[in-house]
Amino acid sequence: MSKILATLIAGLFAANVFAQAAAPAAPATPATPATPAAAAKPAAKAEAKMEKKAEKKATKKAEKKADAKK
Repeated sequence: MSKILATLIAGLFAANVFAQAAAPAAPATPATPATPAAAAKPAAKAEAKMEKKAEKKATKKAEKKADAKK
């Protein structure tokens, strides 16, 4: 009985190891995906927009301070 059990366990282990996917080979020429570059553009636009808003806010704040001092 123990030999059958040992054979069964070894067989399950071997099947599990065999079922593991082999690592894919690296391509000869690395391909650059187009999505990261496309995703960077909207982020840069949003950042520039935020900077403009911050500048306007700072300008308005400075104008209010100057008006309050007069």
